Amino acid sequence: MNQGSGNNESRTRFGVLSSHFRPSPFPPPPPRSRMASSEKDAALAAVPSDAPTIFDKIIKKEIPSTVVFEDDKVLAFRDISPQAPTHIIIIPKVKDGLSQLSKAEERHIEILGYLLYVAKLVAKQEGLDDGFRIVINDGPKGCQSVYHIHVHLLGGRQMNWPPG
Repeated sequence: MNQGSGNNESRTRFGVLSSHFRPSPFPPPPPRSRMASSEKDAALAAVPSDAPTIFDKIIKKEIPSTVVFEDDKVLAFRDISPQAPTHIIIIPKVKDGLSQLSKAEERHIEILGYLLYVAKLVAKQEGLDDGFRIVINDGPKGCQSVYHIHVHLLGGRQMNWPPG
């Protein structure tokens, strides 16, 4: 009898353990759903302005970052909340009124092109030979949370379309 109850006990334990491996009848939520919501909330809470941002503090080395590229014009560093295996932020070191893409003027043409060129250099450096995505968020509905123009370089996984 003791052996039988032990057998039931092991079956019960096995049943509990194996229940963790059974597919759920419900599809899992997208892995970024919680993050996407907080990013959206941050973007909606951000006030568009020319005031100094967290990126200005990163440029001045007042806040640490993992820099992957730097020259006299731009700084590229790993995002602290990555949305892909490779997620790098590329920013101009001088804001020059360019808080968002919709504020761009003719005088910004050179730096805007240079940001994209650096994205290409960093993508190559990061081994993103199979492709990558470039994102520039603009304004609250574009999910911009930091008002210092920046390029997101995303790669290392298959991207989906439409993006969001």
